[in-house]
Amino acid sequence: MPIQYDLIIIGGGPAGTAAGVYAARKRLKTLLIAKEFVGQSAVSEDIQNWIGTISISGADLSSSLKKHVEAYADDVLEMREERVEKLEPQNGAFVVITKKASYTTRAVLIATGSHPRKLEAKGADVFEHKGLTYCASCDGPLFAGQDLAVIGGGNAAFETSSQLLAYAKSVTLIHRSADFNRADKITVDKVLSHPNMRAVKNVEIAEVKGEKFVTSIVYRDKATGTTTELPIGGIFIEIGQLPNTEFSKGIVAMNEHNHVIIDARTQKTSVPGIWAAGDCTDVLYHQNNIAVGDAVRALEDIYLAIKAK
Repeated sequence: MPIQYDLIIIGGGPAGTAAGVYAARKRLKTLLIAKEFVGQSAVSEDIQNWIGTISISGADLSSSLKKHVEAYADDVLEMREERVEKLEPQNGAFVVITKKASYTTRAVLIATGSHPRKLEAKGADVFEHKGLTYCASCDGPLFAGQDLAVIGGGNAAFETSSQLLAYAKSVTLIHRSADFNRADKITVDKVLSHPNMRAVKNVEIAEVKGEKFVTSIVYRDKATGTTTELPIGGIFIEIGQLPNTEFSKGIVAMNEHNHVIIDARTQKTSVPGIWAAGDCTDVLYHQNNIAVGDAVRALEDIYLAIKAK
């Protein structure tokens, strides 16, 4: 099979779209392929740390990123909405396989992001979409006037709590650690200052209870062993993300969490010809701005590598 592309970018979030813009500007024959051209932030009502824009909704950010890439879509850059199922090395090149087709390329950039980590507690799977949700922006308004719980302790948990406070009767943030060192202090202080907000720390979730829908959550104090059952009308989970790297397992080196291991100077993976950027990698911090910067660094290195051949 002849090589069809110089580069295939897998992923349609901030990293993938940034890479697409740079690849097109460098006139690399590129295929940008993604299940959908949005990032995780698409569900956020208000993003305040996207550099250069004081405030923007996740939907508007996703739309602007996609439009930026589409402005360059021509005979050099193609965009396809397909789910990648497998990545295979082949005679110094690579084959990217979807349900619809197979594509060959000289280089690959993995920019597939991540998805929410599931709550592992008794009853959590039973009540998913029945009062237990992973998307405050999507489902929050359905719980207006109720006592709600947010599970987590990072910025996402506090941002979710802030959203919910606009219409909830109360919000209780439940965190497994004794401190909030994964969240910005300014955000923590602002959210916890709300009169309808409280936090419970150093506890583990024992059970989610309910009938047709969630009615309470049970947590256990790690220091004392005391168990508390908190009556609530909804639970919002913000306990981290897992990388979308299933299709590349066994091809590139990954850490214990299945993040692609990269050289932070170049974004190269363990396999020559494959780079990775964004939340699917093992970099220490995962944010939109970081993902975009990493993708740009990858494209600079990819361009040099392709032109050197």
